[in-house]
Amino acid sequence: MKHVKNRKTMNVAFLIYDQVEALDLNGPLDVFVKANVIHPESYHCFTVGKTKNPVYMEANTMAITPTYDIDTCPQPDMIVVPGANPEHIMKYIQDKDFQKTVLKWIKDNYDAGTIVFTICTGSMLLSGTEILDHHDITTHSMLLDALELHNPNANVIRNVRYVDQEKLITTAGITAGIDGALYLVGKQLGQETMETIIKIFEYQNVKPESRL
Repeated sequence: MKHVKNRKTMNVAFLIYDQVEALDLNGPLDVFVKANVIHPESYHCFTVGKTKNPVYMEANTMAITPTYDIDTCPQPDMIVVPGANPEHIMKYIQDKDFQKTVLKWIKDNYDAGTIVFTICTGSMLLSGTEILDHHDITTHSMLLDALELHNPNANVIRNVRYVDQEKLITTAGITAGIDGALYLVGKQLGQETMETIIKIFEYQNVKPESRL
């Protein structure tokens, strides 16, 4: 992993929506926040919703108010797409309004050069957008078959923690999102920064396998 010098601040938009999985969102978010403490102005992290109305996390445990909505947020350099319970994910990918607003926003940004980083079932959420087509991808082990079924033009990879396809990074279930975020910080800011965050987290990282 090379240390990227003289890089501009990266706008990292964390998508939030009703019933988003808590650790899918907060695990990777905290990795980038810690990286920005170590290297100020490396990352500008913010949450983005369809609107600025509060949304509830999984099991309605808490409400979150997005920093921005999709029409007013800064131009993202990376969009992080956390997952949710598969039942909710399947409803979202069949929701015409969600497709025309949120998913279109992700696709338009992706086509313009924005990196898309999905956590857990977040990759399944992108089914039908063509973002996953012709890429190696992964997701939570319980949804691999469904991901394959809904994305016949993609190559679903099993038994990995994350898959790096440059503009598209997908991860396996829940905690794999932390591994993927650590990997990206290491790739963008250097191995030493990644190792420092692992120490801060007291995270028993097992050098997750990637697919480059």
